[in-house]
Amino acid sequence: MSIRTLILALGATVGLAACGNTIPEQSLAGAAVGAGAAAITSGSLLQGAAIGAAGNVAYCQLNPGKCRGY
Repeated sequence: MSIRTLILALGATVGLAACGNTIPEQSLAGAAVGAGAAAITSGSLLQGAAIGAAGNVAYCQLNPGKCRGY
């Protein structure tokens, strides 16, 4: 894995914490970040969106105090 890919992946992971108040909002925010990261790293947009959505919903559900939809 190149350093560029690693930095982009870390940036996408941090971006997942900017979620939303409801599960649909959390899904859309995660999907957007995941698809964006996949586009930058030449990955599958659909796979990136799915992983981002699932990761963001899971994070927000496990850490409700850290995930606010401002």
